[in-house]
Amino acid sequence: MAFDIDMIKAVYARMGERITKARQLTGKALTLAEKILYSHLYEGLPTQAFGRGKDYVDFAPDRVAMQDATAQMALLQFMSAGKPKVAVPSTVHCDHLIQAKAGAKADLETANVGNKEVYAFLASVSDKYGIGFWKPGAGIIHQVVLENYAFPGGMMIGTDSHTPNAGGLGMIAIGVGGADAVDVMAGMAWELKFPKLIGVKLTGKLSGWTSAKDVILWVAGKLTVKGGTGYIVEYFGEGADSLSATGKGTICNMGAEIGATTSVFAYDKNMYDYLASTDRKDVADLADQYKANLRADEEVYANPSAYYDEVIELDLNTLEPYINGPFTPDLAWPLSKFAKAVKDNNYPAKLEVGLIGSCTNSSYEDLTRAASLAQQAIDKKLKAKAEFTITPGSETVRFTAERDGILAVFDKMGGVVLANACGPCIGQWARHIDDPNRANSIITSFNRNFAKRNDSHAGTHAFVASPEIVTAFAIAGDLTFNPMTDTLVNEEGVAVKLDEPQGLMAPPKGYAVEDRGYQAPAEDGSKVQVAVSPTSDRLQLLEPFKKWEGTDLKGLKLLIKAKGKCTTDHISMAGPWLKYRGHLDNISNNMLIGAVNFFNDNKTNSVKNQLDGSYGEVPAVQRAYKAQGIGSIVVGDENYGEGSSREHAAMEPRFLGVRAILVKSFARIHETNLKKQGMLALTFANPADYDKIQEDDTIDILGLTTFAEGTPLTVVLNHKDGSKDEIKANHTYNEQQIGWFKAGSALNLIGGK
Repeated sequence: MAFDIDMIKAVYARMGERITKARQLTGKALTLAEKILYSHLYEGLPTQAFGRGKDYVDFAPDRVAMQDATAQMALLQFMSAGKPKVAVPSTVHCDHLIQAKAGAKADLETANVGNKEVYAFLASVSDKYGIGFWKPGAGIIHQVVLENYAFPGGMMIGTDSHTPNAGGLGMIAIGVGGADAVDVMAGMAWELKFPKLIGVKLTGKLSGWTSAKDVILWVAGKLTVKGGTGYIVEYFGEGADSLSATGKGTICNMGAEIGATTSVFAYDKNMYDYLASTDRKDVADLADQYKANLRADEEVYANPSAYYDEVIELDLNTLEPYINGPFTPDLAWPLSKFAKAVKDNNYPAKLEVGLIGSCTNSSYEDLTRAASLAQQAIDKKLKAKAEFTITPGSETVRFTAERDGILAVFDKMGGVVLANACGPCIGQWARHIDDPNRANSIITSFNRNFAKRNDSHAGTHAFVASPEIVTAFAIAGDLTFNPMTDTLVNEEGVAVKLDEPQGLMAPPKGYAVEDRGYQAPAEDGSKVQVAVSPTSDRLQLLEPFKKWEGTDLKGLKLLIKAKGKCTTDHISMAGPWLKYRGHLDNISNNMLIGAVNFFNDNKTNSVKNQLDGSYGEVPAVQRAYKAQGIGSIVVGDENYGEGSSREHAAMEPRFLGVRAILVKSFARIHETNLKKQGMLALTFANPADYDKIQEDDTIDILGLTTFAEGTPLTVVLNHKDGSKDEIKANHTYNEQQIGWFKAGSALNLIGGK
């Protein structure tokens, strides 16, 4: 039986009336995304048609999911809101703080000791406020959600950018910052600009070496890391229906890499089968009953260009495997051209590590397809030339794979099974390497491959592919190898060829598990004590940010002019810093240490201190300004804040006294996070004005006393030589968001109410 079945029944019971009303208001047939969005309005029954990409809309999500790294700050904020219990079903998943080093058992034991204080806090605060708690080792948040909570037609927000994974089961699932999660857990509306829609029509059927991962790698190459910003990507067509639910999840998961708000597939037979196989036949039967509401209207499928803002078509029959990278997930190479790309670009051809798993590709189907190649290596006497690691997505998947002999195959091949956790995907990897500075190549079935992302080494060239391609490359140890056409010489000196991978959508004997790792909250949490030691270096209770002083901001010092790609990893690194995710002061010591300074020879973590002319680390310089009561400003390039949803990238500058972020363009989640924390998130009206920013500038932001929706602000650049430049800065604040700024943060408003 499913969790929260009464909530799911209520969602389905009201969808029909709301969809009918939305059709009347819009005067047209509806896409699946529109059906779900209009069914989850905070006001209830729709009263108006919303402009895509224009209107801010209040939504009422059905549930909230949080991973342990982001849950700490989210729940510290929720504690400040003064609510006795969460208003919607919510869960915490302990998957980010387990470092991959020796193997699953040893790494989990180390994590339980090292993170004892944090796990105890998360367990107790979950117990107190009615939140489901998934213990360390239970699995990666998105796989656990897909197995237990996702349902067709639902709406969920999660404090992780890959929350859209649940779109594989037809759910609108959106990654957000912790402050957004607090709003929903407190029973308030969650605000989102009504998204535009990209329709991706899939025809044909996958075969041979191609997999669902290749679909999104192809799409990423077409749309780039920001081509989906402001859009929901909706997949449809016979090709979409042919994919497994977990394969659909893979595609939706990596939609975060094109900046999409989320991605979604329509309900179909494969979703029914997955729900039934994961002990949720009750949900599957309900979905069947309401199937018409869980797919777009037939008029949409008949004439998609009339209903989507953009339509892309892909014939799965013609798709070949893709390898994306290095350093960005949208640099897409078809397998047939990859060897040449490696040679032409002087990428290190020797493969050192192949890693499969993560929240993107850790299903039973993924493991069986990879294992079919591992078994071939054993049978054909091929010794894997590269290190090989396997990360199961959940304890249910791991236990079942062990029962069915899959993990034994990997072990015999020489693979190392890691804990059911994020591990190397998020930089939680104690990699064994002789020289961390030399150029080297790894390939993963993960989702993200920015520089230093996996192992913190700048010389690591990380490529992304399907688990089966990763496995084949690990066997070969050579990135110029094409498993579809090339042979390998085995230990007996015989040339052998790998056959196409084979896999199973679901285990023939069904899923099994002894302990899923779930802890239900207390029936009455009022007596549960949540203890946070005042001397802890891992956890720190929050103090409210100061409200706006009611004046224009003058005399701001330029902290850094960030050059090029500046992701949330650059702004607030993960890896060893994850342990401070519950301690705002301590983690603020990583603020912008990965950002490239436009000045000072393009160095990282070295900026000019305008108080004495010296160069120092970014956090140290900012702390010097804060000590003097001087505000500052950060200037950035295109798509600033892309990547993970981590709100620490917004909270750290706010905490240390940065007042505004001025960039050419923002990634969606980061812009929202800045607004929630009471920061000014501004964009150059003329992107070329970025070039006018000088290293010694003191900056004024004018127009705040009449701050209004749609009205640009004026930014005055006071240069060291006495000259000035006056430029315009745009913003996307609406009336409510301006209220957040004036109050000092969105949380201040919640606490006030």
